[in-house]
Amino acid sequence: MTADIWVNETLYPDWGQRFRVTRELARVKSAFQDIAILETSSHGRIMLLDGVVQITEADEFVYQEMLAHVPLLAHGAAANVLIIGAGDGGVLRRVLAHRATARAVMVEIDGEVIRLSQQHLPAIAGAAWTDPRAEVIVGDGIDYVTRAPDASFDAIIVDSTDPIGVGEVLFTDDFYANCARILTPRGVVVNQCGVPFMQADELRETSARRAKFFPHVSAYVAAVPTYVGGFMTLGWAGKDPAMTALSVPELRARAGAAGILGTTGYWTPEIHAGAFHLPPYIARHLP
Repeated sequence: MTADIWVNETLYPDWGQRFRVTRELARVKSAFQDIAILETSSHGRIMLLDGVVQITEADEFVYQEMLAHVPLLAHGAAANVLIIGAGDGGVLRRVLAHRATARAVMVEIDGEVIRLSQQHLPAIAGAAWTDPRAEVIVGDGIDYVTRAPDASFDAIIVDSTDPIGVGEVLFTDDFYANCARILTPRGVVVNQCGVPFMQADELRETSARRAKFFPHVSAYVAAVPTYVGGFMTLGWAGKDPAMTALSVPELRARAGAAGILGTTGYWTPEIHAGAFHLPPYIARHLP
């Protein structure tokens, strides 16, 4: 009888999760990080970067939908969208599902993440890679926002690792200053800010940094099972406070016009509206 094979996540030294592995599909050391794609008995295929779970087939829809649909529907007419990171293609797929999206630029620093996702996790991006509205760049997101013209994007979605290693530069003053510069007057930037129960510093420090450059800083939450520790927070920095206070009927109308109403597994107008009403243990870390 074959012995059980388990992989233990290495995010926290004192608390974690493990997955029963049925098959190892890929293990690559890129120029930036260690990448592993494994098949599990409970969550389908999963990707780990430097030992930390980034995405699983079973629950990726929760994170991807909230990261993409919330800013785009809050804006209401986002034609030009910049995605930084998100090399699995899931955010790109959700952005392209919006009828208003005319151009989606995705900048991923590690081409190996894209290649391995296309090979082993094809359902996550679907047909997004070949959509004519998509421009996929293997490059540095910091360099891209530095060079991008003023007011050239309606929304910026940052899907990065935590602020360590390759993702650290996406949490700096220079980065957010350039984001503010290249966004249109009603533009918004969202990014993952960790699980506050375990990573409160990440939300607090990132929010304070964004507040230097944006008049309205907030956060919203999503319950992603494999991001252990309770709610995952998604940081919000925008120029129009009204965008985070839309009514359920308005969100429903916008989702219908966008073409995504009834297509989601987690996002709903009610979930969207409620996600900005934070528990006190999370809200206290905002400016």
